[in-house]
Amino acid sequence: MKTLDDLLGEGVSGRTVLVRSDLNVPLDGSRITDDGRIRASVPTLQKLREAGARVVVTAHLGRPKGGPEPKYSLAPVAGRLGELLGAEVTLAEHGDEAQAAVGALADGGVVLLENIRFDPRETSKNDDERAALAHELAALTGASGAFVSDGFGVVHRKQASVYDVAQDLPAYAGGLVLTEVEVLRRLTESPERPYAVVLGGSKVSDKLAVIEALLPKVDALLVGGGMCFTFLAAQGYGVGDSLLERDQIDTCRKLLETGKIVLPSDVVVADDFSAEAKTQTVAADAIPDGWKGLDIGPDSVGAFAEVLAGAATVFWNGPMGVFELAPFAEGTRGVARAIVDSGAYSVVGGGDSAAAVRALGLPEDGFSHISTGGGASLEYLEGKSLPGIAVLEK
Repeated sequence: MKTLDDLLGEGVSGRTVLVRSDLNVPLDGSRITDDGRIRASVPTLQKLREAGARVVVTAHLGRPKGGPEPKYSLAPVAGRLGELLGAEVTLAEHGDEAQAAVGALADGGVVLLENIRFDPRETSKNDDERAALAHELAALTGASGAFVSDGFGVVHRKQASVYDVAQDLPAYAGGLVLTEVEVLRRLTESPERPYAVVLGGSKVSDKLAVIEALLPKVDALLVGGGMCFTFLAAQGYGVGDSLLERDQIDTCRKLLETGKIVLPSDVVVADDFSAEAKTQTVAADAIPDGWKGLDIGPDSVGAFAEVLAGAATVFWNGPMGVFELAPFAEGTRGVARAIVDSGAYSVVGGGDSAAAVRALGLPEDGFSHISTGGGASLEYLEGKSLPGIAVLEK
């Protein structure tokens, strides 16, 4: 892959550079509740600005349905990005407004295009439709334009602003994408051992491919979150009203035969899915009827911590419980602290895990790397080809 450093070496002063960033942040109304992805996008943008490039940023937010939706506007993101860059960031609608805003850019200036997914061609399955949108994006940069792919959270998508535009312009991997790929290669090609993986989240079916890909490569796979209850059911335990995928029980039973999977020994259960629910901590094989497991218990945290203390490499994806509700946050907090305390080379696999690190007040610098791409990270670890990476390698 050609990289951002290659582009800077060629010289970008006075050139217009289109950057695909991942600015898909959670919002509460118009308030950004976690700006981690915006902060991660800043280094690449700042390097381009300082080298005199005219920077045009394209990104998405949420999943608008086929057209503009005010709740998915990037306006709050433009404001926060400007604060972090220490420069005005102009938000421009696609079409004439974008052309005028880009045409007025000075060297070092930044325009953020409105949510690219407001145009249904971005996510179209039709190659020609995506290509048409890519041509329009490329045309904004002029004859000396370039494209920098820096949105790792979307490189597993074959979309116009990720894949197709990289075929219209000289394309380079941004610093964030390059770092993410290097980290994941380290996990897949040469992890220092012992290698432990911590997986949480709701469903086994969502993580089945990555479990099957990782099990031959790891020394221990620690399972928490809602997905652990299907594994517990596979051991013959009753799980009350906990989340359960009955069609995955036989699969989980076979996976347990590897002897590498570590399950919770106790869980925090509740009589309702709410912060005000009645709760109790029970053994994993003694969940009462009518109660649902919403976190792993303290004994499980201790057992997981013991495994993690001996690990040299740790990959974590998925919370151990419903950490957004205070009564069910301690499992995730305890396991995350154990990862930090282990001193291992540790990678947080984006998504809810990265959000939990920040929401629970854990030290971000306690982890070796916090990914910005949950789905992209998992697909890479599954061994899938990521379209947004493959197109850069051509």
